[in-house]
Amino acid sequence: MVCTKKATQTAAAVATAASSIFSGYTGADATPVSNVVSKSASVSAANSGIKGFNYGAFFLDNSAKQQADFEYEFNRAQNLANTTGWNSARLYTMVQSGTTSDPISAIPAAIASKTSLLLGMWVSGSTSAITNEIAALKAAIAQYGTDFTDLVTGISVGSEDLYRAAQGDATSPGVDVDTLISYITRVRKAIAGTSLEGIPVGHVDTYDSFENGTNTKIINEIDWIGFDGYPYWEKANGNSIEDASHLFYNGLNKTKAIAGDKPVYVTETGWPVSGDKYGQAVASDANARKYWKDIACTLTENNINVWWYILQESQMGHASPDFGLFGAGDLATVPQSYDLSCP
Repeated sequence: MVCTKKATQTAAAVATAASSIFSGYTGADATPVSNVVSKSASVSAANSGIKGFNYGAFFLDNSAKQQADFEYEFNRAQNLANTTGWNSARLYTMVQSGTTSDPISAIPAAIASKTSLLLGMWVSGSTSAITNEIAALKAAIAQYGTDFTDLVTGISVGSEDLYRAAQGDATSPGVDVDTLISYITRVRKAIAGTSLEGIPVGHVDTYDSFENGTNTKIINEIDWIGFDGYPYWEKANGNSIEDASHLFYNGLNKTKAIAGDKPVYVTETGWPVSGDKYGQAVASDANARKYWKDIACTLTENNINVWWYILQESQMGHASPDFGLFGAGDLATVPQSYDLSCP
């Protein structure tokens, strides 16, 4: 299993939070044999090679992020040492934290910082969630117009809902595949006739969730698949940092095989800089650096869309494990935890 996050860790992520792409690629020392990403007719080739981070709607103390907070983060991501081009944001929700259906303040922040957006709609937890997400999306289109919609690279209806549904944990509920498909249909109807009509609509989950025979029918309903891959959590599969690249690409290649001719985006991946040992996985700056070199560098070299987890996780609290590129504190003064240069 690629992502075996406990329910509390899944919630924290929201707060902060055919042939394979690389046929035969099993480790950092191997060479990807193909840099071709297949695309459905509805997906523009201009969407390939996007680089960004995941951004939650609120801090660890549950206080809502405001426009200034998002803008501060977006601008910092665009000015990292030893790398360039990390100018995209993946969001988990369209709703501003603390409101029922107001548009998230990340939108004006993205407009101000020229940050592209992979929109997210959080659809688990209640039957009203999708209604509120759609209301926020439509309100954002009306309020910001093409200044907003021109930045949108795609919409994800849900995030790891199938995975959570399979876990059966009432404290962290998911959504079954038929309900999820109905939500996707509702989103397509909501954007019809707007400046977002035709934008690629997808779903983000773990590869084993897509492999489930009951769930595979969702592939026909989406334009792209979002792959969340965390070798750190693959305790059952020998998850040392030395095996992390193999585990990651094994999951990615399985997802690509399931996707057929649909493009696969890497929507979440990363390695923690601190936290408890999990199986053979050790959280450290050095291991996070190796993971970046083995994964981020090969993905970007091959123009695979990727949203890294995460720019800064310990905000208004301390995350454990902490996947943040930056530790707690002011992003203007806190040093990067590891080097982002690529070979």
